[in-house]
Amino acid sequence: MAINSKRLSGKAAKRPADDQNGYIQGPLKWAIAFTVSLGAILEVIDTSIVNVALKDMQSSLGATISEIGWVITGYAIANVVLIPLSAWLGDYFGKKTYFVFSMVGFTIASVLCGFAVNLPMLVICRILQGLCGGGLLAKAQAILFETFPPSEQGLAQAVFGVGVIAGPAIGPTLGGYLTDGLGWRWIFFINLPIGILAVAMALLFLPKNRSKKEQVKQKVDWWGIGLLVVAVGSLQTFLEEGEKDDWFSSRFIVTLAVFAVGGLALFIWRELTTKAPAVDLRILRHRSLAAGSLYSGILGMGLYGALFAVPLFTQSVLGFTATQTGLLLAPGALASATVMILLGKLSNKIDPRLLIASGAIGTTLVMNQLATITPQTGTEELFMPLIWRGATTVLMFLPLSLATLGSLPKEAVSSGSGFYNLTRQLGGSIGIAILTTLLAQREAFHKSVLLAKLSPYNLETNERLDLLTGVFQQGGSDATTAHQQALASLENLVNQQAAVLSYADIFHFVGIVFLCSLPLILFLSKPRSGAKAPVAH
Repeated sequence: MAINSKRLSGKAAKRPADDQNGYIQGPLKWAIAFTVSLGAILEVIDTSIVNVALKDMQSSLGATISEIGWVITGYAIANVVLIPLSAWLGDYFGKKTYFVFSMVGFTIASVLCGFAVNLPMLVICRILQGLCGGGLLAKAQAILFETFPPSEQGLAQAVFGVGVIAGPAIGPTLGGYLTDGLGWRWIFFINLPIGILAVAMALLFLPKNRSKKEQVKQKVDWWGIGLLVVAVGSLQTFLEEGEKDDWFSSRFIVTLAVFAVGGLALFIWRELTTKAPAVDLRILRHRSLAAGSLYSGILGMGLYGALFAVPLFTQSVLGFTATQTGLLLAPGALASATVMILLGKLSNKIDPRLLIASGAIGTTLVMNQLATITPQTGTEELFMPLIWRGATTVLMFLPLSLATLGSLPKEAVSSGSGFYNLTRQLGGSIGIAILTTLLAQREAFHKSVLLAKLSPYNLETNERLDLLTGVFQQGGSDATTAHQQALASLENLVNQQAAVLSYADIFHFVGIVFLCSLPLILFLSKPRSGAKAPVAH
C-alpha cells in the first residue's frame, strides 16, 4: 500500500496520523517501528562484532592484549553512561532531534573507527560510538511504547526485540566474515550505508518535536550527570578489568570499587533531592518497573553470559574458528527471531508472567543440557540446545518488556525504558565478570583434583603413560623424548578435562540463577490493555 508523501512529512506526522489517545495510526507507525529498531540493531551488533577481530586489530596497530581490550571496554563504559540519560536528553533536545543526532554521530564515529591509524584514535572513536549509541537502544523502545496502542505493543516490541536478542549472535558471525574476507576495518565501514538509511528514515518518519512553546527547558543537572559518569563508568570499568587484574589484589580495581560505591550513593542522594534530576529515580516507585529492572539484570546475565560461554568453549576447547562459531550460533538467533514474531501476536492473550516463568524454567533445562558437554562434544550435540536457548530466552525478553513498561503511565515510559535497558546492560557485564572469574576458579579446582589422581603409584596412570610413550616411540621418538611427550600429552588431557568440567559448572550456575529468580515474577504487573494516555510528543 502506497504511503502518501504528505502524511509522512514531519509536519503531517504530528496530528493526522494520531488517534484520540495519542497513538500513531496507519502504515506510519510501522515505518517508525522499523526506523528505531534499525538504529537499535546497529548499536547491539557493534557491542559484539569487534570481539572476533581483536587479534587482527592487535597486530595491525601494534597493541598488547590488555591495550586492545579497551576497544571493547571504552565502548561499554560510554554506552552504560548514556543509557540512563537518554530520557532527559530526549526531553531537553526533543526526541526526534536526539535520535537523529545519535544516529548521525554513531555513523560518523563508525567511519572514524575504520580509518583509525593507531590504538588511541580507535579507542577514542569507540568511546564516541558508545556515547552516540547509548541513546539509541532505550530511546527506540520508548518511542515504540509511545507510538503503538497497548493492543499492538506485543508485535511492536517483537520487531524491536528481534535485533536486541539476535544481535549478540549476529555480531560475531558478521564480524568473522568481514574480518576474514575484507579486513577488520570493514566491521566499522559496514555501518555507513545502514546508518545513512536509518538517518534518512528517521528524518522522514519520526514525528516532529514539540514546539518551543510546549517544550519546557529545565536547568541542567550537571552534578547528577557528573556523579553518574563517575559511578557507572567506574562500575563498568571495574567489571571489565577486574578479572584481568585479579580483582581486589589490584590497587586500581580497589580504587574503582570505592569510586563506584561512593559515586552511586552520592548520585542517588542527588537525584532524589533535586527538583530537576538528570535521571528520574522516583519512577522506581512503580513496583513493576523496580521488579522488572532487577529481573532484566538477571536476564542480561543469562543472555550475554551464555553467549559469552559458548563461543569461548567452542574456540578454546573444541578448536572452532570465529566463523564456525558464528555459524553455530546463527540458527539460535534465527529461532529467537521466529519465536519473537510469533509471540508478538500472542502476547496480549497470555499473561506475560506465565511466559516469563516458562522461559526461566526452559532456560534452566537448556543450561543443564549444555552442562553435559564432553571433550568429544561437536556441532550436532550443541545444535538443539542452542536452538532451545534462543527460543526460551525470547519467552522472557518480550513478556518482561511488556510487564515492566507496559503498565507505566505514558509520560514515565521514556525514563523507565532507560533504567530498564541500563540494568540489562549492567547485568550482562556483571554476568560476564562473574562467569569469567568462576571459570578460572573452577578450572584450577578441577585441575588440582585431577592431578591428585595422577600418581606414579596409580596403576591406571602408569598404564596410560606407558601406552602414550609407546605411541610416540612408534612415531620415531627415542625412549626419553617419547616419555616427555607422553607426560605433556597427559597434562594436555588434564587441562582439557578441567576446562570442560569448569564450563559445565558455569552452565549449571546460569541455570540455578534463573531458577532462583522466579519469585521476582510475583512483583510484576499485567500490562494495561487499553488505558487512555496523553498524546506523545
